[in-house]
Amino acid sequence: MRGIPSLITDIRKKVFTEVARLAYAGKGYDRVDELPYIIVPGDQPLHRESVFLERAIASERVRLAMGLNIRPVQTRHLMTEGMDAAAVAEQYYEPPLINIIPYACHACPTNQYRVTESCQNCLAASCQKVCPRGAISFVNGKSCIDQEKCIKCGKCAKACPYHAIIHMERPCQVACGMDAIVQDGYGRAVINQDKCVACGQCLVSCPFGAIVDKGQIFQVIQSILQGDKVIAIVAPAFIGQFGKNSTPGKFIAAMKKLGFERIVEVAVGADMCTIEEAKDFVEKVPAEQKYMATSCCPAWHSMIYKLFPGEAANISMTLTPMVFTARLMKKKYPGCKVVFVGPCAAKKLEAIREDIRSDVDFVLTFEELQGMFEAKEVDFETIEELEDLNEGTAAGRGFAVSGGVAKAVAEMIKENDPDAEVLTARAEGLRECRKLMTLAKAGKYDGYLLEGMACPGGCIAGAGTLLPVELAAGVVSRYQKEAGKGSPLDSPYRDQGGELD
Repeated sequence: MRGIPSLITDIRKKVFTEVARLAYAGKGYDRVDELPYIIVPGDQPLHRESVFLERAIASERVRLAMGLNIRPVQTRHLMTEGMDAAAVAEQYYEPPLINIIPYACHACPTNQYRVTESCQNCLAASCQKVCPRGAISFVNGKSCIDQEKCIKCGKCAKACPYHAIIHMERPCQVACGMDAIVQDGYGRAVINQDKCVACGQCLVSCPFGAIVDKGQIFQVIQSILQGDKVIAIVAPAFIGQFGKNSTPGKFIAAMKKLGFERIVEVAVGADMCTIEEAKDFVEKVPAEQKYMATSCCPAWHSMIYKLFPGEAANISMTLTPMVFTARLMKKKYPGCKVVFVGPCAAKKLEAIREDIRSDVDFVLTFEELQGMFEAKEVDFETIEELEDLNEGTAAGRGFAVSGGVAKAVAEMIKENDPDAEVLTARAEGLRECRKLMTLAKAGKYDGYLLEGMACPGGCIAGAGTLLPVELAAGVVSRYQKEAGKGSPLDSPYRDQGGELD
């Protein structure tokens, strides 16, 4: 559903916009309990059975957007509970990051075969004949499946000549490559946080908008208003996310209007990462380890630690582009605050790691940033362009798309040693990543560089993006071609990587 405008995307944008407006007003959170009435106006519900339920859900969305936990429904809790501690510029994310609002969940059916109106009551009755448990009978001229007898084998669906039997699955469960979605006693979805790696694919797959991640919009704006020098480091997937008029020059002007001191593309950190990871691979594979897994995607990284702990030593120790860029900014501009702006929900968890939280102060997704643009009434069609982003190379910008990391590292190795043979393999989507790691553990990829991306399509398919994946891939490709430099060795920061470790 990513990139398809819907009531869900409208509501999310409203929440982010109103939280940003509240923050920019500079009066704390005194008016926060008014926001649900702004987000859900009038006295008629838009899509649920009650306007009161819609406002209750909107209240939790606002709290989550401000980094707070969902309130339990069994006891009375004010909407403002906990905001004194959260609505400050120094507040970090507090797990769990990805949350399901219980009373927003539709309790979708899980793994069921159902007969649709397309059933023709045919004489062949193929569905009945192939069912190994006798779970199908004719009722009122239509096939009917007894769900208690059904073993979910799917033979009936394959046998039906009219394709009248469909397989229904819970969308969030299907999207979760970690099998972290279970259900409570009422059939509502629940996240097993021990398995979750915060990729956010369940969030973008829920047709009811019941799954929500925490945000830091309010905290970022508080930091800006209190006079901090706030630097935005922007992932290369940003290009095109805010409409056809959002050129890099206009994007910088828009970010300045929001109050950011300066804007730097994370592609410079990707270039540093490429150089260091190429060195890492050449030095360690196969001398010290069987293969090397890339370090960039935090959800891929977490998946390996959770499901393949014995293979974790094969992950590159190179810093991620976000951290390289953030440390570069902290070194160049002492005392600054750094906001990573990107497509990824999992980056929010990466940023709260004890070894990183002093480098990356805040994380915003493109979707959250769009709310800030709305709050400040930024019009990309009329805003005047400022300077361009021109320090990142084509290779660094290519990190945004699946395959881009492995390609950049392999080309860097060959640039240093034209005779080197670099074997690469990649996977996108956590289910495919698990298959890749299973084969790697079995020794099928010895000597390889393995790239894993939790989101199908790469970073351009992250949970915080606004564009359809195919369109985003094309825009990033053009952005790569516009780079003034091709190789990370042409980067002005090519020698900075080791100094920042």
